Amino acid sequence: MNIAYFDCFSGAGGDMIVAALVDAGADADALRKGLSGLKVGGYGLSIERVTKQGLAATRFNVQLDAGAPQPHRHLRHVLDILKSSALSEGVRDTACRVFQRLAEAEAAVHGTTVEKVHFHEVGAVDAIVDVVGAVLALELLHVDRVVCSPIPTGSGTVTCDHGVLPIPAPATTRLLLGVPLAACDEVGELTTPTAAAVLTTLSSAFGPIPPMTLTAVGYGVGTREGRTRPNVLRVLIGEGVEEYGDVDQIVMLETNLDDTSPEVVGYCTERLFTEGALDVYTVPILMKKQRSGVVLTVLCEIGKVPAMERILFAETTTFGIRRRTVERTKLHRRFENVATPFGDIRMKVGEREGVVTASPEFEDCKAAALKHGVALREVIAATNAAWARR
Repeated sequence: MNIAYFDCFSGAGGDMIVAALVDAGADADALRKGLSGLKVGGYGLSIERVTKQGLAATRFNVQLDAGAPQPHRHLRHVLDILKSSALSEGVRDTACRVFQRLAEAEAAVHGTTVEKVHFHEVGAVDAIVDVVGAVLALELLHVDRVVCSPIPTGSGTVTCDHGVLPIPAPATTRLLLGVPLAACDEVGELTTPTAAAVLTTLSSAFGPIPPMTLTAVGYGVGTREGRTRPNVLRVLIGEGVEEYGDVDQIVMLETNLDDTSPEVVGYCTERLFTEGALDVYTVPILMKKQRSGVVLTVLCEIGKVPAMERILFAETTTFGIRRRTVERTKLHRRFENVATPFGDIRMKVGEREGVVTASPEFEDCKAAALKHGVALREVIAATNAAWARR
C-alpha cells in the first residue's frame, strides 16, 4: 500500500498540494496532459524548481490569461466540467467529491442550498485546476491512502468577495469540523478552503506519520512569505508496513435522547445510513428524574460530520451533539463471490496477520431468498457452506 502523508507544518494551499506531489515524483508532463483534458481555457501552467527560505522545492502556478473571463460558477457547472473531461473515472469522481464538500461548506456558511451556492474564488479556473491536479498527481504516484498532520489555520483576517473575514475563513472552518488543528504563530491565512476540501476529502486519518517505509519526499511552495517558517508543504511518500494493519481515524457523534419516539429514532437511523454513516446504534440509559432514554451514536468519516450533524439536529429533539475523533484498526477487506444453489453471493472477507473473518453479504442473501421463495437462513447456510468448500 502506497501512503502519502501531508506534513502541514506551515499550512496548505491547493497549489502547494500539487507542487509537493510533483516534487515527490509525479510526472509533470503527464500532469499537464491530464489537465489539458479539462474543458476550460484562459490559463497557462508554470511548474518550476525554486528555493524558498533555504529549501529547494517546486512551485505550481496557474497563470490566468489577461482579459479572459473568469465566471462565478455553481456546483453543477463545475461538476459538468469534470464529468465531461478526458480524466480517468477515479480522478473525476474524487474531484467531484471535493467540490461537493466545498459546496456543502459554502451553503452552510451562507445559509443557502448547495444548488444556489456561487463558488466565487473556488469556482474559478485556478481552483479547478488545483483540485484536479492534486487528485491526478496522487493517481500518477499510485497512492492508495492519504494521511494528514493536524492542520494550522493561521490568524488575523483575509479579504475575499464577501469583504474582510476572520481567519480561518468561514468555509475553511466548516470544512475542518472534526479535524485536529495545530497551533502556529504565523499570522495570515495558512490553509485555504481549497486545500481544506482536498485534504479532508482524501485523508483517512489526521495525526502523526503512519508506519511506512519512506520512498520519496516532496516540497511545494506557496505565494505567501513566511515570517517564522517557510511557506512550504511537505509530503512524504512511503510503503505501508502491513503488519500494523489498516489504521484510520473516524468521528464518533453522540447525543442523549429521552423525548424522541423509537419510530423517529429508527427513521433518523435510516437517514444517517443513507447519507453514508459507517455505523449507527443506540444504547438504553436512565436520565435525570429516572426518565428512560437512549444514547444515539453515529460513526462516520471526518468529511461526513456536517451532514450527520444536520440530520441529527433536524430529525431528533437534541440540543447538542458530542463529538470526538477515534482511531480504529481494521481488517484488510475484500469481497469474493461464491456460487450457491441460489446464485452467486458475495462474501465479505477480512484478513490481518493470519486471522480471516468471512460473512455472507446480507443484502445479497436477502435478495436471493426473496427471489427463490426460501428462508433467509437457508441462503446464509448455503453461502457459508459454499465458502467452506472453496
